[in-house]
This record gives sequence, C-alpha cells and structure tokens, in this order.
Amino acid sequence: MAWPAVKDIFQSISAKTPEGEPCCDWVGQDGAGHYVKMVHNGIEYGDMQVIAEAYHLLRSTLGLSYEELHRVFGEWNEGKLDSYLVEITRDIMAFRDEDGEPLVERILDAAGQKGTGKWTAASSLDLGVPVTLVAEAVYARVLSALRDERVTASKLLGGARGAFDGDRVAFVDDVGDALHASKIVSYAQGFMLFRAAAAEYGWRLSYGGIALMWRGGCIIRSAFLGKIKEAFDRDPGLGNLLLDPYFRAEIAAAEGGWRRTVARAVQLGVPVPAYAAALAFFDGYRSDRLPANLIQAQRDYFGAHTYERTDRPRGELFHTNWTGRGGDTTSGSYGA
Repeated sequence: MAWPAVKDIFQSISAKTPEGEPCCDWVGQDGAGHYVKMVHNGIEYGDMQVIAEAYHLLRSTLGLSYEELHRVFGEWNEGKLDSYLVEITRDIMAFRDEDGEPLVERILDAAGQKGTGKWTAASSLDLGVPVTLVAEAVYARVLSALRDERVTASKLLGGARGAFDGDRVAFVDDVGDALHASKIVSYAQGFMLFRAAAAEYGWRLSYGGIALMWRGGCIIRSAFLGKIKEAFDRDPGLGNLLLDPYFRAEIAAAEGGWRRTVARAVQLGVPVPAYAAALAFFDGYRSDRLPANLIQAQRDYFGAHTYERTDRPRGELFHTNWTGRGGDTTSGSYGA
C-alpha cells in the first residue's frame, strides 16, 4: 500500500483545522476514498439547497433586504450553523454590482451541476438507502434549469400566493431551525449510505474519521462535524446519527420551527423541497408502522409478488388468491 510512503507529504500540504490537525487521511481500499468524496459532494448539494431555501423564504415571504439577509446569515454563522457555505452566503448577500445593486439578484436562477449529486442519489437507489434530501437537491437544480418553461407556467398556473402576516422575527428563527434540522437529516442519510456501501464493498470505514477530514479545506466544513465524530466515539456501531443523544436533542429543539416553516411555505406556495423531504424522512423513520402493508397487498393482488405477515417470522412469504380466479403461482419479490 502506497499510503505510508506518501502520508507525511500529503498531510503536510493538506488543509488543517484551527488546531493544526491535517484534513487528509487514508479512507480505505478499492475506491473507498473516491466514494466518500462523492458522498461529500452529494451532501454539499443538500447543504446548498437548504441554504437556498432559507434565502428564498426570507426574501420572498418576509421581503428582507439584502442588508438584512447579510445580517441574518452572519448571525447564523456565529452559532450552530457555523459553516463555510453559510459564511460565503453571508458575503454574497453583501456583494454589490458596479451600480451598487445586489449582484446575486442579477444571476440567472438556473443552477448547473457536474454530476456527483446525481451519482450519490443513484448509488443510494442501488444500495436501498433513502438519501432523499440529496435527491431533492439534485431535482431542484434540474427544475431550476427549466427556466423558460417556469416563466411560462408562472403566467398560466394559479396557486397559493400571499404575504407573510405573522411574527417576522419568530419566523426567521423558525427558518433557521428548519435549516439546522434538515442539515442533520442530510448528514444522517449520508452516513447511512456510507454504512451500506461499506457492507456491500467490504470496506472498513472510520465514520468519525471521515467527519474529521471535512473540518478544514472542504466546502461542507462546519462546526457541526465535530459532533458527528463525538457521536461515533460514543457508539462506534451507531446505525443512524438521529439516534445519538446529541442529535436527538437538536432535532427535538428545532422540530417546532421546522414544521412551522414547511407549513407556512406550503400555505404561501413557496417551494421547499429539501426541508419537506427531510421532514418526511424524519417522520417516516420514527414511525413504527407505515402504509407499505397496503402496497404489498396491491403488489400481491395484481402481480402475485407475495408478502410477509406480522404474525409469522421474517422471510416467510405468502400469496393470496384475492379474486378467486388466479392460481398459486407467484412471481417473487425482493427487498431494498
């Protein structure tokens, strides 16, 4: 293995944390490092989308000026949301074009992409991991690119619109909570994907070590990452970050504002696909009963795909002749 021979060179020239720790390390064999970098970029797509949704809500519903937005993002960057992307968003809000007008207002709202977010979402489907926030972030970029169609549709399609009529200061706090909670879900989903990939490809990943590598020199650099390392230090076998005591408490504290943000966005017709997807995942993940039993019954009805029963051991498959006209032949099934 070449890593021992190049470790000192790479770590000496790599980005460092404020404490001087190198943000460069051996991840694993057979492409593990490339995979981790891909998922890093997928999470980056999600982080950018949740920040953009905060900007959209505060600008379109509250009508905050760019000076006010600069201040809000600056304040967020001093707390739990301290991160490179929030920091540069603060700076973007303050940047002016040659005539003194906000430059970001003049940038065409059609986002590009290089593909790593799409690859992350595709891998999550292959491995059966619901990385829903990254997928929604990718689709949000795709939708943004349909700008000519959107401009036409904006003139033809009605729908909810209106001005915010509540407590403006409280709503800013709620949006911050939605951003924070959605970010937690995004990272939780990303680390779920790491665990599934490690099992599939035989990698021995250090999940806490991965988080530490992202603390400096990375677009998703944030104070948040140290908490991920601490979570895996507490429980190296942690199945999901949402189950860690720290992240459970953070979600509980942000949940009310998160729900109010999504509800108000729906009422006012402002799209928040990442916040909504993250909340739907959270509610699904914490549910001990989902309507998939009906889906399995439907699949068995029209295609004899079989189902399992709650009163029988897992893995035992059943088929029902729902109409009385079919036979006993089944087509089989598979689970994600």
